Amino acid sequence: MIPQPLAQSLEVFRIGDPKGRFPIWDAIGSTVFPGRWNSGSSPVIYAAQSYSLAMLEKLAHLNGILPDGQHYVRAILPAKLSILTVTPALVPGWDSDPPVAARRLGDRFVAEGLSAVLRVPSFVARIEWNFVINPRHPDFGMITTFMPEPVWWDERLFARI
Repeated sequence: MIPQPLAQSLEVFRIGDPKGRFPIWDAIGSTVFPGRWNSGSSPVIYAAQSYSLAMLEKLAHLNGILPDGQHYVRAILPAKLSILTVTPALVPGWDSDPPVAARRLGDRFVAEGLSAVLRVPSFVARIEWNFVINPRHPDFGMITTFMPEPVWWDERLFARI
């Protein structure tokens, strides 16, 4: 895989609780609760290509429980920032459970440090993209983040008891 510079800046989104145990724009949570593309030894920040995909990803991890205090953070990946893109064909079994192949690739991405960002397919919305961001990469500081804003959840998205 060869990193490619972004042709133009790209907006990404992440949702979390600013008063919660883990800051929204921080990798600590990914070491405690590893994701599809990292093990606990590879701290990363996950973001989505759109606000709605960030909501969908959050819903997939909440098991139908309406979350309190959720906010979103918008971030700008600047033009010329190097990015590696992973397609499903490059990682057979990326969508397996447990995600052994995906985690192996994500851990390699962090360890080798070839780019600050890894673009990966969303498990939830397979034709959309998530971004795995390496906060240890020297180019991480090029990413601009904005103040958290509240997320409004439509209660119809959640189970009624």
